[in-house]
Amino acid sequence: MTTTVLIAGTASHVGKSTIAAGLCRLLSDRGVAVAPYKAQNMSNNARVVARPDVDEDGTGGEWGEIGVSQFVQARAASVTPTTDCNPVLLKPRGDGESQLVIQGRPLDHYTVGTYYDEHWERACEAAERSYRRLAEANDVVIAEGAGSIGEINLHDRDLANVETARFADAEILLVVDIERGGAFASLYGTLELLPGDLRERVVGAVITKFRGDPTLLEPGIEEIEARTDVPILGVVPYDDPGLPEEDSVALPAASERVTEGEDGVPDARSVTIAVPRLPRISNATDLEALAAVPGVRLAYLPVESGDGSLSDVDAVVLPGTKNTVDDLRALRDGGFGDELAGFPGPVVGLCGGYQMLGERIRNADLEGTGDRETVPGLEVLPVETAFEADKRLERTTVEVDGTGPIAGATGTAAGYEIHAGRTTALEDVARPLEAESAARGQVLGTYLHGLFDNENVREAFLDRVYESAGKTRPTAVEDGESASPYDRAARLVADHVDLEGLGEPFV
Repeated sequence: MTTTVLIAGTASHVGKSTIAAGLCRLLSDRGVAVAPYKAQNMSNNARVVARPDVDEDGTGGEWGEIGVSQFVQARAASVTPTTDCNPVLLKPRGDGESQLVIQGRPLDHYTVGTYYDEHWERACEAAERSYRRLAEANDVVIAEGAGSIGEINLHDRDLANVETARFADAEILLVVDIERGGAFASLYGTLELLPGDLRERVVGAVITKFRGDPTLLEPGIEEIEARTDVPILGVVPYDDPGLPEEDSVALPAASERVTEGEDGVPDARSVTIAVPRLPRISNATDLEALAAVPGVRLAYLPVESGDGSLSDVDAVVLPGTKNTVDDLRALRDGGFGDELAGFPGPVVGLCGGYQMLGERIRNADLEGTGDRETVPGLEVLPVETAFEADKRLERTTVEVDGTGPIAGATGTAAGYEIHAGRTTALEDVARPLEAESAARGQVLGTYLHGLFDNENVREAFLDRVYESAGKTRPTAVEDGESASPYDRAARLVADHVDLEGLGEPFV
């Protein structure tokens, strides 16, 4: 019989994904067949994965998209991720609308009312079918909830928490973040607000992101256990294992430099890469491989500020976006258009960022929330993009013929494409990453997400950034930490959570 544990939270961003990934890796290391699952996710940070052989309409195969957390958790579980791991995905695009993705395939953009009135039953059925397939093939399913399980206004339509707990007959492990205070009140209130049948499923709670001496919590733990009869199974210290973040909630504040002062590299040998913080930024994890390099600072620049200055940065990366057209307008209104046109350093546009760099965008009304058919781009690359109703979803490996901001890179680069537009060149351009790319001078555009995860491309790009900045790259800095993010998450759970409270097969 399959054991299912629902990792539910008292709020968003409390550490559910880390606990889930850690449990997946621990069980996998013990030889237990385990799979991750999240019935419904809301995130613009997606990954392309295989679809199951058979889905609700009798078809299957090809590629689909899921939230990044379930992709990461599948890797932690040492299994191939499929769309069954996250059968329903909502991708916000602004103006109260989200793109609805079921079993990896996008349907259309809907308001929340339309989703619940017209598509809710279909989403529930797809989610339950995916769970059943995972349960049949695995000994354990680690399900992740969404947001807070205590949202009483949503209890009649909470697919990721309430419905999952019921159709999966799941035990519930509550996760509560103590960093901002109020953890005991949040835990108590959540338990009080749970429907009776879910309250009976709660087997314990874990406190996360604690800084300091855990013994200081003992009086509170004793009191909350006495009041609720729910055991506190662990106090997890504040420690980032390095797992990719699910959405922009975890991004640094605008203009905050990532890793500055923490990597041992002096400012004289460091470079700053500007990342315009687009209002609808997606797949921000494309930048994590750069941020992890000693000496590299990422500056998330506020688009809405209106100054758009790039005077104190050495390179620019335009990230992906769920709404290229509206974010392009925001970028122009923020003053970045003229700045980018005259910027002398390396510039890379990823997916939506690539589309923005072109001369124009046609069929813009299919992507943006307005009704204009054509909007001007930033006019940095001689290309144009035409949006289409169909979306391209594909994992791919391309040949690298480095030029411009990745000059010197050779070999191959692996990643994934997830976009609706098609981009064509208006003049001769270099194609350093095969057909779905364009480069001229120090500017590169590509649809390849995960570009900087490829060491050959990342190193060539950083060499160009340092060269353009007139600085010498620092030698390697040993951080003393060689374990993978999955292993570090597993260690956090193993060292600080009483797994006996979850019973077999966790003991």
